[in-house]
Amino acid sequence: MRGRKGGNPKLESHIVEIDGTFLGTVILEDDHETRRFYATHDSVRAFHNRTLTGHDDLTWQVARLFRRARARLSGHSTIPKENLS
Repeated sequence: MRGRKGGNPKLESHIVEIDGTFLGTVILEDDHETRRFYATHDSVRAFHNRTLTGHDDLTWQVARLFRRARARLSGHSTIPKENLS
């Protein structure tokens, strides 16, 4: 996709939203293979500017980190009880 005439091409991106919470955006880089995560939610800042070649892996990792952080805040563990010992 191209921007206005003579402008830079627009980058492809998609929103990462988990359980109604906007976490950030996955942006396709100029090489059209690398995807970079732009974090907007504090719980997933550890992934800000992380790059991968597959956006599904990145989205899954961001969702996992967000759900773990949310569980910690609510006092619930995401680790099965049998694995805590």
